[in-house]
Amino acid sequence: MVSDIDREIIGLLKINARASFAEIGRKIALSPSAVRERVQKLEDLGVIKSYGVKLNQALLGNGLEVFILLKIFDGKLKYILSEINTFPEVQEVYRITGPYNIHVRVVLRDQLHLQQFIDKLIQYGSPTTLLILSEIENRKGS
Repeated sequence: MVSDIDREIIGLLKINARASFAEIGRKIALSPSAVRERVQKLEDLGVIKSYGVKLNQALLGNGLEVFILLKIFDGKLKYILSEINTFPEVQEVYRITGPYNIHVRVVLRDQLHLQQFIDKLIQYGSPTTLLILSEIENRKGS
């Protein structure tokens, strides 16, 4: 069972996954060792699955970020599910319900790179591309 204190710890880690146990403890009135024990328990239970890095894609040369909704052709779903994460442009993939089968977040250098990526996808299905204009920061995390 996840307690209210555990939820506070999770909230602080979502804001800054590199925060020290001492820093977290100061914010919620726990000792660093108590925070460490709670974080370890959350990891052991699988509540905390991983820690990550958020990259500035523009500084890495990727000027475009898009969502692509993909309606897969009959007989191609199993194959695309096994292959989609091998594409270096792909950041996140979700299998979804509704008229589309796959929702993908992709980073690309420019419009030409987008065109080439779409050309790669159309052998699997019909893509709908949505250009991301900006991200709305979520201070609570996900």
